[in-house]
Amino acid sequence: MLKIRKFIQERDEEDWVRVWNAAFKEYDDMRQITVEEFRIFEKAPEFDPEGRYIAEFNKEPVGIIHAYVDKLRKEKKGFIRSFGVIPEFRGKGIEEKLVEIALKELKRRGMETVQAWAADSRKDRISLWESLGFRLIRKFSLMIRDLDAIPSGIGENEKVILKNLDKDSEEDLKMLNWLDNECFKDHFNYRPGTLAQTIYFLQKNPFFKIQEWFFSLYEGKHVGYIGVGIDEKYNAERTVKCGWVLDIGVLKPYRRKGIGTRLMLQGLQTLKDKGMTTVMLGVDDFNVTKAMELYKKVGFKVKKKDLTYEKDL
Repeated sequence: MLKIRKFIQERDEEDWVRVWNAAFKEYDDMRQITVEEFRIFEKAPEFDPEGRYIAEFNKEPVGIIHAYVDKLRKEKKGFIRSFGVIPEFRGKGIEEKLVEIALKELKRRGMETVQAWAADSRKDRISLWESLGFRLIRKFSLMIRDLDAIPSGIGENEKVILKNLDKDSEEDLKMLNWLDNECFKDHFNYRPGTLAQTIYFLQKNPFFKIQEWFFSLYEGKHVGYIGVGIDEKYNAERTVKCGWVLDIGVLKPYRRKGIGTRLMLQGLQTLKDKGMTTVMLGVDDFNVTKAMELYKKVGFKVKKKDLTYEKDL
């Protein structure tokens, strides 16, 4: 018998993590998480503790969904996150029931539109969104490249000065937060990031405990940045040596000057120096800066696509 119930904080974390790990195991860019890591994630400044539901079949947790409201976002846009059903219980109507409850929850909380996600390999999930009236609005790519050889002489700006970011420096953290907002304010789904979010990501992130960040200085001004990281547990679980480009941005007046190329090459070299043999990053296919062109230029190739769907409530 199927029952959908609300998630109870400080009681249901173990059930949530168990289902999450089983439901998302098939995605090769994700790894298993622990209850301790999940509790740290719950403490993120932007985290919405409401709207979480667990599906139980014969009293066993088999599915989860989060009707997520971003309290810092001005527009009435909600999100369906952490939506997963254990593989052997898919196709039994559980997904439909979870989504039905999530949509009602978001509408109850005043949302006017909702966004949801599907990997391009999940034809069942794509069919579900389309059957419920969701429309495809965006595509994102996970890109990958080997780190056997880092290119040079491909248009990088040699006049740029690179400066290490000090994660314990309030001044550096404020600068990164400002740059991030300025660089991305004209991007899809943007909303201003807070300083608290920046601090959390760099200092308390449960996944990327190894991080290196660099500022780019041009004509004496901070004009861009890059952050790279390593998830040691992901690498151990997947038996790989993979690093990640966590974020990169260049202020609009300084784009197309080779600054992004210089930053990217620095990030790749940093990961290689730390023993990584591959690197991955995520990108909006329709990024207003045409970032995919930069990534392809430095050797990245598309590994998979993620799709974003939207529906009016």
